[in-house]
Amino acid sequence: MKSLLTFFKGGVHPPEAKGQTAALAIERMPVPDELEIILGQHIGAPCAPTIKRREEVTEGAMIGEVTKGLGVPLHAPVAGSIKALGTSAHPMRVTAPSVTIAVDHEAAPLEYTRNEWSSLSTKELLAKVHGAGVIGIGGAGFPTHVKLSPPKDATIDQLLLNGAECEPYITADHRQMLEHASEIIEGAMIIMKILGVSKCQIGIESNKPDAIEVMSKAAAAVSTGDCNITVAGLEVKYPQGSEKQLIEALTGRKVPSMSLPSAVGVVVQNVSTASAIYDAVVLEKPLYEKVMTISGKGINTPKNLLVKVGTKISDIIEYCGGTKPELAKIIMGGPMMGFAVSSLDIPVTKTTSSVLFLTEDEIDTNPHSACIRCGWCLDACPMGLEPKEIAIHVEAKRAEDTAKFGVFDCFECGSCAYICPAKRPLVQFVRLAKMKAKRD
Repeated sequence: MKSLLTFFKGGVHPPEAKGQTAALAIERMPVPDELEIILGQHIGAPCAPTIKRREEVTEGAMIGEVTKGLGVPLHAPVAGSIKALGTSAHPMRVTAPSVTIAVDHEAAPLEYTRNEWSSLSTKELLAKVHGAGVIGIGGAGFPTHVKLSPPKDATIDQLLLNGAECEPYITADHRQMLEHASEIIEGAMIIMKILGVSKCQIGIESNKPDAIEVMSKAAAAVSTGDCNITVAGLEVKYPQGSEKQLIEALTGRKVPSMSLPSAVGVVVQNVSTASAIYDAVVLEKPLYEKVMTISGKGINTPKNLLVKVGTKISDIIEYCGGTKPELAKIIMGGPMMGFAVSSLDIPVTKTTSSVLFLTEDEIDTNPHSACIRCGWCLDACPMGLEPKEIAIHVEAKRAEDTAKFGVFDCFECGSCAYICPAKRPLVQFVRLAKMKAKRD
């Protein structure tokens, strides 16, 4: 293998903890009796429901849309009837508006057939991506059609696909690269046509040698002079999969503060998002199901699952054989950037990458203390920020003064909190600083 690529500043090496699920093939979870689909699953304006209570819907039918502002439509993951237009539990906002569908288990699953896309224009391709409700699956849920429409004054020369999956425990992207490499590669080709570029690099951490091999073969099978797709091995270092760090590792370019990747001539998409773009364009299938990892020592049967959006954590637990008595914490997302949850009624969204069931020996419950001025968080921060100063200012009720320490450049990767010997909740301090600064 060629020398491994990485970003220069900061980063940490948490235990990978991927062994429970890395070798487990993706398994389709049976559909539960009810799904609760949250209306705000993307950055921007939440969807307004386009259906009414007791209305019958078919699989793939639109049930919500955004008519003003940034957003994408929402689709029914199954056939059934609208049971309620109300609210559902949410990991960050406590509750959120939602649509509840009573599932019709007698309805036959919708079958999709392949469509030719090579003759479609950029506008037509973007319309299909938007119409299918595709958002950034691996991150914050930014509408993909917008991300694939960079500013007119930006000169984009290449696409980067993120297959790093650097968060501990999570293996959903890994399994998709192994099982659906050709779909991901064709999704990349669609994106390249939209952007008008001929070069694509796919970054995969070196702890996934099987994925590197499979994806390299799939890329080589379609690469030509006008479509050059290559796979690059990345050093195992968190947060290797962060957008700006991935750009630096693969291209050597550094995105300026408060700027977008388009400022340095690239667009970044997750490999799972590329697969969703394949579904949207080739199959004309909306995004309404999600590959996710169920792991941790607190669940009886870890799995990589394909689940319908709107499936509750409680239904996933039941399908995975229940939890163990030693269970101490449930996290939606990864252990570094995810959110601990206190309810099993929270439904899966398009951006849910995993649900982790962690025991006492997998988490740190020691109380935090005052900053000891060791400087470790400064060394660990991949953005070169000053987490300790942000936290100290928040504690002193001076959150409005934290912008000079880079609080708005922080993407909350958790490297600082992971490395802190005083166990300070530095990410929580950053989030609080952002909230207070925006209010002021």
